[in-house]
Amino acid sequence: MRMSRRFGHTLREAPGDAETAGHALLLRGGFIDQLMSGVYSYLPLGWRVERKVEHIIREEMDAAGAQEVHLPVIQPIELWEKTGRKQMMGDVLFQLTDRRERGMALGPTHEEVITQLFDRHSSSYRDLPVTLYQIQTKFRDEARPRGGLVRVREFTMKDAYSFDLDDAGLDASYEAMFRAYHRIFTRCGVPVVAVEADSGAIGGKGSQEFIFLTEIGEDTIVMCDACDYAANAEKAEFVRPPAEPEEAQPLEPISTPGATTIEDLARFLDIPTARTAKAVFFMATRKDGRHVPVFAVVRGDLDVNEIKLMNALGVSDLRPMLDAEVAAHGLVAGYASPIDAPRGVEIVADLSIPSSPNLVAGANRADAHLRNVNYERDWTAGTVADIALAQPGHRCPRCEGGTLQTGRGIEMGHVFRLNYTYTDPMDVSVLGADGKPVTPTMGCYGIGLGRIVAAAVEQHHDDKGVAWPASIAPYDVHLVGLGLDRDEDVRVDADRLYDELTAAGIEVLFDDRGDSPGVKFNDADLLGMPIRLTVSSRNHKAGVVELQLRDGGRPAEPIARADAAARVRAFRDELFDALRPA
Repeated sequence: MRMSRRFGHTLREAPGDAETAGHALLLRGGFIDQLMSGVYSYLPLGWRVERKVEHIIREEMDAAGAQEVHLPVIQPIELWEKTGRKQMMGDVLFQLTDRRERGMALGPTHEEVITQLFDRHSSSYRDLPVTLYQIQTKFRDEARPRGGLVRVREFTMKDAYSFDLDDAGLDASYEAMFRAYHRIFTRCGVPVVAVEADSGAIGGKGSQEFIFLTEIGEDTIVMCDACDYAANAEKAEFVRPPAEPEEAQPLEPISTPGATTIEDLARFLDIPTARTAKAVFFMATRKDGRHVPVFAVVRGDLDVNEIKLMNALGVSDLRPMLDAEVAAHGLVAGYASPIDAPRGVEIVADLSIPSSPNLVAGANRADAHLRNVNYERDWTAGTVADIALAQPGHRCPRCEGGTLQTGRGIEMGHVFRLNYTYTDPMDVSVLGADGKPVTPTMGCYGIGLGRIVAAAVEQHHDDKGVAWPASIAPYDVHLVGLGLDRDEDVRVDADRLYDELTAAGIEVLFDDRGDSPGVKFNDADLLGMPIRLTVSSRNHKAGVVELQLRDGGRPAEPIARADAAARVRAFRDELFDALRPA
């Protein structure tokens, strides 16, 4: 590709709305262009990167035994109603109607569609196991798109779905995809860690995320400093600091004027926050659409994890109560008590509460609390579950002595054990070996291609520009021709070298423009091809070209002009080998 014919231009400065270093470089290099919030066009260089990511994914999916399909973007809304996910997805789901007023959705994911497809084309245990995948456009009406390609409203995803007869089969399919994902990210030059995760709107009985650790990430990751335990904060478990054992004491009303927060209360009474009970109010939406007031109680040294609370209640949505709702349900903000709580309010207690005696809790009237509140003796909850948020410094749930730490990260991929989440409500079955119907168990496996592109830039860049991993770089070589408009011999030799490299199967971006050396070298650094070759009058007279690796792994060196194609191919293969999984 000759840069004189290239569509798109480089920018010296990043647009003002660039949110991260990687986002700025993708815009400056002319890899992407923003059409509107959360929607991007890929320009030729950016599209070449995306297509190379696709190629790696296809190779690994095919090697793992998956078969590629292509499913429709437009889906009948009845499928989403059948599984109950229309309500669960809420405003994220793009909905429309056709000219006959039939409800449709633009697919944010394809579990329902693939399950129906499988059902129509599978009838016997002999048809299983099978894993189907696609690389397809997805649509999600995100409230707050961010980070360039990190969180968008239209994106390309590789989603795969496995169907098995039993749990052992699902385990094997899941493990095959898990290994394939590690290979994909390694080959793309994006380091990830696998963490336990919440399954969210996809559902199922367990999942893991592949996280790229970075300070610009929107997810909080909890990790042990002594073992390999890692989990998204939404899912993370921990060992609660133990309460001091003591005999239950009589209830004692106390005046606590102005002590509306746990911190205020602890200071007023000169006690640790762990000796208090924290009340937090929410409005939950059940899967049938009913709204339920929720009174969550955790020990005062802990915080409520809203995702855990949603899962404990089995609800589709959860939000903090408004002040008017608190009053309407007979609760007193800052002084609410689980003792004699108003009727119709669902009470959920954290695991820390039953084992913590003699807590200070609200008295359900202003400026008053109760000392020595004890679970079971004084009150009980409809649900007792792990609803607390893991914090740095908590003890690891998996090893002795480990301490939890937190970091930020971007979710690059997610694998789910769906089990019967979709095959049950959609009445899917095949005949088993004994002739009886068997409901298949499913797995689901997703990767966002745009996020791989974004993470690769975040991981591989410097203050001059991108340094693409060789496997997904738009071109293998950036050929810089200097003085082409002044020296005919150099121009002819540069054209010949371009043709030689291309004939040798090497992808070349040839800067044949009449710009100055400074402009050309700056653009080469910004665009970030793994290898740079420089042709100039001085090099031509010496019978060499200058070779420079973009990652700075070795100094620039002159190589014999006659050996250029062979030497470049050797360097390129070495860069590719460095990205091959062990």
